[in-house]
Amino acid sequence: MTRYDGKKAVIIGGTSGIGLTTAKMLVDGGARVMVTGRSQANLDSTRSELGENGIAVQSDARSLTDLDALATRVRAEFGTYDFLFVNAGYSLFAPIESVTEATYDEVFNLNAKGPFFAVQKLAPLIKRGGSVVFTTAIANVKGMPLLASYGGAKAAMRSFARTFAVELASQGIRVNAVSPGPIETPLIGKALPDKDMAAHVVGQFSEMSPLKRIGTSEEVGKAVLFLAFDATYTTGAEFPVDGGLSQI
Repeated sequence: MTRYDGKKAVIIGGTSGIGLTTAKMLVDGGARVMVTGRSQANLDSTRSELGENGIAVQSDARSLTDLDALATRVRAEFGTYDFLFVNAGYSLFAPIESVTEATYDEVFNLNAKGPFFAVQKLAPLIKRGGSVVFTTAIANVKGMPLLASYGGAKAAMRSFARTFAVELASQGIRVNAVSPGPIETPLIGKALPDKDMAAHVVGQFSEMSPLKRIGTSEEVGKAVLFLAFDATYTTGAEFPVDGGLSQI
């Protein structure tokens, strides 16, 4: 018997980086996992990587219509399930004078509005004793230049984790957050398409880190699964996985 035999999980934003790594860990442990994403190419490759215990669904985490459809799909495939990982999100680097209303809305819709309604629509299907984990970021506690809107959106998500932990406690559902620091994922390239700039930023973060490196998606995935299944007396908390960057 493997560690997650019989468990069912839903990962919003699960076709790359931290989400995909966590999905693989769950499937390798015997769980069935439904992941969402927008890119058809990523969905196709994820189906191949996860095998028969993985379900990849095209869904936009910013769309309430898509979230309604996702809840219907989860009910049809799983009935009820054990773990919701709200992981979709990305940052747009820009100085305050360059942020437009459109880019501000894009960041908040994905990193704050989407997670709020994902829990509203999907929590009713979580079994008693199940859990929710959000992906926040160290930008919600540290003033980081070029990340004002992203940090604000992640701070909102941190607040949701506390409030939802109280509201869902009567249903026996724990709600926590994992807070990654700089992590080696494809999102670095998305946020910083210029390769030289991306390398420069990674080098800066590595130098700032007490551990003198950036983290891996596997290191974050281990923390996510700890909060999801092992931290049974923990709710409303945020677990930093940042090499000490926000703590020291």
